[in-house]
Amino acid sequence: MIFWIVVGIIAGWLAGKLIRGAGFGLLGDLVLGLLGGLVGGWIFGALGIPGPSGMIGAIVVATIGTVILVWISHVIREV
Repeated sequence: MIFWIVVGIIAGWLAGKLIRGAGFGLLGDLVLGLLGGLVGGWIFGALGIPGPSGMIGAIVVATIGTVILVWISHVIREV
């Protein structure tokens, strides 16, 4: 459980840095990071790409998913 929280925080922070904007604060970044891990895992699975293993691999997959979620949230916020 702690592992996924740490991965979510790191992924949320990285996504906030990769996508223009100020991020969503610690709690928002954590939630987006955790959800991004699910989205990233689903995308990798749907494409038949085996996800990298270990903590670095989990952070990469979660960050990819989180970047997608942050981008979608920015698009929705602009409307």
